[in-house]
Amino acid sequence: MLVALYVKDFAIAHEVEIAPHRGLTVVSGETGAGKSLLVDALMLLIGARADSAVVRHGADRAELVARFSLDSNTAVRTWLTAAELDDGDECQLRRVIRADGGSRAYINGRPVTLTQLSELGAMLLEIHGQHEHQALLDRSHQLALLDAFAHHADTLAALRSSSRDWAVAKAAIDAIEQLGDRSQRRQRLAHQLDELQAQALAPSAIQDLFAEHRRQSHATTLIDGCAALSNAIQGDDTGSLIAVLHQVRQALSRLAEHEPRLSEVDTLLEGAQIQVDEAASTLERISDDFEQDPQRLEALEQQLSQLHDLARKHRVEPEELQDVQHALQSEFDELDNVDARLEKLLRQRDEAARRWRETAANISAARAHACNELSESISALMAELGMAGGQFLAQLEPRTGSDPHPDGAERVQLQVSANRGQPPRLLSKVASGGELSRISLAIQVATLGLDHTATMVFDEVDSGIGGAVAEAVGMKLRALGQAHQVLCVTHLPQVAAQGHHHLRVSKSDEDQVTRSRIEVLDAHSRIEELARMLGGADITATTLAHARQMLERAQL
Repeated sequence: MLVALYVKDFAIAHEVEIAPHRGLTVVSGETGAGKSLLVDALMLLIGARADSAVVRHGADRAELVARFSLDSNTAVRTWLTAAELDDGDECQLRRVIRADGGSRAYINGRPVTLTQLSELGAMLLEIHGQHEHQALLDRSHQLALLDAFAHHADTLAALRSSSRDWAVAKAAIDAIEQLGDRSQRRQRLAHQLDELQAQALAPSAIQDLFAEHRRQSHATTLIDGCAALSNAIQGDDTGSLIAVLHQVRQALSRLAEHEPRLSEVDTLLEGAQIQVDEAASTLERISDDFEQDPQRLEALEQQLSQLHDLARKHRVEPEELQDVQHALQSEFDELDNVDARLEKLLRQRDEAARRWRETAANISAARAHACNELSESISALMAELGMAGGQFLAQLEPRTGSDPHPDGAERVQLQVSANRGQPPRLLSKVASGGELSRISLAIQVATLGLDHTATMVFDEVDSGIGGAVAEAVGMKLRALGQAHQVLCVTHLPQVAAQGHHHLRVSKSDEDQVTRSRIEVLDAHSRIEELARMLGGADITATTLAHARQMLERAQL
């Protein structure tokens, strides 16, 4: 449900904020005051293309913000979670449109694409009256509406389950069939596995091999270097490290007789001498391990060459060859059982197709019955809404293709004739915005409680009507407001009187600038506004009495 709408520097509105309630909220005002401002703002907030002309003259940008309460709207919550845009029990849509034509969209404070804004907006809000923003013109939405009217959600879930099982089995079958000649594939795998199994492929073994190869490749350098270092540490030369440490300690021992603190220095050097002795011993052991072995070096190079060849062949690093071996072994094992697996998959596919056909037949029958009932119900409502003789027709048409479709064997096509004697046309081809709004209203009333969209907006719903028809439109909107939050822009008092809440849009000149503002009307103000809508600029006692009577009768 829409809980708040904030508009700044949009069209002729400097700064406007409203907090719509549940039920039917009507919006009225004088011509040119900006009654459709709220509708235009909401359209932009659910993904309509932006135009810099909507930015108020003299402003750098227009800002639009809508907050929605999610309540039990699991579809919206699921979408937000999947997109990692969830943020508690409310959802905020924000749109910033710059005067230079650029725009940015946000969901819960995070930047999003216009496509994301449109997807989410379609689940939060329906706007009736503009062709490009009506969910009812979407074929998938029409089918969902018919299925909801038919009350067969469990059967539809079974249908989609069988379609999904069929698709999974078919994909697995296709993957097996794409293997081609499995005997040849098995032979290639066996050869590749033999090549890999001939090598020690554990990453630790490969690292040890590289380390040993480095030692053998640099054996001469290592032997000579270790000998030089050993001589520098403990050689016979008086300049060796051990000899120098010994001389320094002797000198310290003589001086320490006169300065006891020098004994601390001698202690430190004693520890250093022990460390140097250990270093010399370790260096000697390492040096003893070095051995020039040309044959071993040749064997190592041959082994490494084989590893590199295998790595290039499988397009991996040598350390990843063991993973390749495991993957090839798994594929080889699967090929041994592929015939039995293929037979099992074929049975699963055929069984899923059988279940789909049976369920689809039941759904087709239910849909055909629902089409008749829905057509009669909406046609009757159209007559009440000023389209006497008009006809609504819901028809099924077969889907092309033989694959089990998750939505069944047919699609629905909604056709309408707004006037007697006119042939039915597709709902999307209805030219009049007012007619389309009233048809949409009839559909919503006929399917009351089946549409999960919490907020509905009707614009130009009363275009071209008046009198008893206008009152009927208002009553239907009020009935719709019992189950949904409904906003309706109207210029007819018969419709406005039916509202649970009433907003009035007005404009004024401030500092030679025209500005629009919106106010919530109380009971007294509503009577005055209805009187204005009834009688124009001259409001008489009779007009006020008529307005009061109209409001009292509507609110019963």
